[in-house]
Amino acid sequence: MTKKFRITVDGKQYEVEVEELGAGAPQPAAPTQAAAPAPAKKSDEEKPAPKPKKAAPGGAGSINAPMPGTVLKVLVAEGDSVSAGQPLVVLEAMKMENSITAPADGTVKQIAVSQGQSVETGQHLLTVD
Repeated sequence: MTKKFRITVDGKQYEVEVEELGAGAPQPAAPTQAAAPAPAKKSDEEKPAPKPKKAAPGGAGSINAPMPGTVLKVLVAEGDSVSAGQPLVVLEAMKMENSITAPADGTVKQIAVSQGQSVETGQHLLTVD
């Protein structure tokens, strides 16, 4: 046995058909067209998502965090010579350790983070020139 109901969602009315299932085998209901969901209303309380923090200015040697996380280790010091692929910083993100490596040979000019510091995506970590 099917019953028809009228429901209201976000001020828009929909007519639905419901089949009552008894102790016996269910009877197939006639196919009905599903109503489209009502468009979401913009609430006065909704605010746009905050803009990500800008990365610190830097040249080709500016190394930024690829993801939000916590600095576990800084493996170099200012003035150290580094080679391409050498690990510079270990960043923990989602319980995984990620090595941030030197993109090219150079010298560490500036370190902008310290062990235990939280960083956001795109935040300046260090500069290698």
